[in-house]
Parts: sequence; C-alpha cells; structure tokens
Amino acid sequence: MTFTPRRSALYLPGSNDRALEKAKNIPADVLLLDLEDAVAPEAKPAARERVCALVAAKAYGSREVVIRVNAPGTPWHADDLAAAASAGPSSVLVPKVSSPATVHEVEQALPGDLPIWAMLETPAALFSAAQIASASERLTVLVLGTNDLANELQAEPVPGRAPLLTGIQLALLGGRAAGKVVLDGVYNDVKDPAGFEAECVQGRQFGFDGKTLIHPSQVGPCNRIFSPSADQIAQSREILQAWDEAVATGRGVATVNGRLIENLHVANARRILAVAETLGHPGKPQDPFRDHAKSPRGGFA
Repeated sequence: MTFTPRRSALYLPGSNDRALEKAKNIPADVLLLDLEDAVAPEAKPAARERVCALVAAKAYGSREVVIRVNAPGTPWHADDLAAAASAGPSSVLVPKVSSPATVHEVEQALPGDLPIWAMLETPAALFSAAQIASASERLTVLVLGTNDLANELQAEPVPGRAPLLTGIQLALLGGRAAGKVVLDGVYNDVKDPAGFEAECVQGRQFGFDGKTLIHPSQVGPCNRIFSPSADQIAQSREILQAWDEAVATGRGVATVNGRLIENLHVANARRILAVAETLGHPGKPQDPFRDHAKSPRGGFA
C-alpha cells in the first residue's frame, strides 16, 4: 500500500514574493500556489508568470506543488490553464467546480495526464459531489471550500461548524464513493490556535485526508493531528499480528483486547501503518520544522 501525505496544504499568494520564497522552508505536505482569491485582478498576469517560473524551475524540490488557477468563466482562466500546463506542477486546482461538465472542460484544456484537483464551494457542487468526483480518472483530489459555502448558505461562523456539516458530509461521501482524496477547508482565525486544532481534530474524525491552510503557523499542528498517533500505530500492529496468527492456524476470527477483528479492521490497520511508514516515524511526526512559526508573526505580511 502506498500513501501520498496531504495532511497540510498551504495556500501561498502568487503575488507575494516573500511568501513564495519563505515556503521553501515550511514543511507543508502540499504547496498551493494561488492565482485566484489571494491575487488582485491587476496583479494576476504577473503572479501567473512568477508562479509558473518557480514551478518550472522546481524551486520547491520534490514537494507536491499545485497551482490554483482562476475559476472557469473568468478572464484569466484559459491563460492560467495554458501556463500551468507548460510549467508542469504536480496538479492544477480548479475553483468553483459545479458539475462534471466543468471537469470535462478543464480536462480537454489541459494536455497530457496532468492531474486535476476540484474545489467544491457551492450547494450545487455539493449535491453533485459524487458525480464530480467520478467525472474523470485525472481528478484525484476534492477540496472543500468552506468560506464560499458558508457565504452561499448565509450561514454564521460557529464553533463546530454545525451549519456546514451536511455539506462536509456530502463532500466526503462523494469523494469516498469515487475513491478520491478529500481535503478540508481553511480555518480563518490565525490568532486562535486552540480553535484551529479543534477543527483539525474534527476534520480528522470525519475522515478528511488533510486540511487546507492559510498561514505557516498552522502547518505543524495540522501535520501532527493528521498523523497516526503512537497508540494507533501500536494497535494497528496488534491487529495485523492477531489476524496473521488466526489465518495461519485456520481460524476465521481474530480478537484484540476482546474486540472482534474483521477484514475492514485489517485494511484500516494496514492503511495506518502505510501512512506511518511514509512519514518515517514510529508514532510521532518527524517534520524537520515541526510546529514551525507558532506565532502569527511568522506569516506572510
């Protein structure tokens, strides 16, 4: 079993040279180089050129680097897609995907097999999450756009995200039905680390693969929370050992600490151990810059 870590996906404004340079030393699993919301209209052409030059030069090494283009229907969308395709990022993130038709249009505009990530940000998109997720083999990741969704719903921001829970579950159900990775939306208050961590835990408990971030101070806690704990790793090893022993002795049932073990538990244990092996640790995150920039002063301002 192979695993690509996407615990933390950090948005970087494509028009901010300082942010783009600083990202070389921030241990986010994914860097999302943004040409959309974080860039003013008059700055978009220059940001596109800057971002694509960095990607083409492989300025971020072996990291997964994704370009977020401007949305379909905007004056910049087609040029963004063409430039991104030439630059060769890991993937292209398309905002405001509302239907499978949008995925097909983007697929036709991007030559070769460049993977596509789709943002689900509207009620229409979330009601079509399963259809969008299964629209193309090239679509590999769904990203939940919670800010735009809340705005469309006219929902108030509250701890626990109760107004958004139906949309969150639709995104996960649609993504999982198609076997896609699903990333949670951003947490806006960079001066509220406790609230951020609580939302990371909630996202992990729901089943998200990771979370999109707006500030480098969020990377370390996010990586930690979306990594397997020492207890999870130890329990997974117990489950596999008990299962192997049961199979070897011809028993159809295994138990661990009195709990019945079935195939689904074995598959989950193997997934957890694959994640831990990829991250290279026995139970604690080994990010070289763990909890980097704990203070909001470490940001991009």
